[in-house]
Amino acid sequence: MMEIRPARAGDLDAVRRCAVAAYEIYVDRIGRKPAPMVADFDAASTSGELYVLQVGDAIHGFIVLFPRAGHIFVENVAVDPAQQGRGYGRRLLDFAEAEARRLGLPALELYTNAKMTENLALYPRVGYLETGRRTEDGFDRVYFRKVLTD
Repeated sequence: MMEIRPARAGDLDAVRRCAVAAYEIYVDRIGRKPAPMVADFDAASTSGELYVLQVGDAIHGFIVLFPRAGHIFVENVAVDPAQQGRGYGRRLLDFAEAEARRLGLPALELYTNAKMTENLALYPRVGYLETGRRTEDGFDRVYFRKVLTD
């Protein structure tokens, strides 16, 4: 059975392994580790921003999200590459949308690295519109927004 639930302390090693596996393919493209590979998952878990996608006893993916003024910000979403193609990434994004609706927020926002071309193709397919590009913390980021409809 698949469930998405708040992360617990015992999940953090699995989340870190998932992040490394999901993002390591981008190290050469970007020239350094992408921000999600070195994220502070302890803090995200403690603050209630980290959720895991669990199937049976295994963590197959995670999402970090939190409310901002007028939207949910999706800071990080990843699925273990060995588990990709099963709809888990879409389930995590659907979860983020449900959280936005639950909180009465009309939109979601996120960014990805400009060199993560797979994501640049994915987000528009699932309803996100590009809203801007800028360099932050030494990363070339592409920003997206999805307005929820009833």
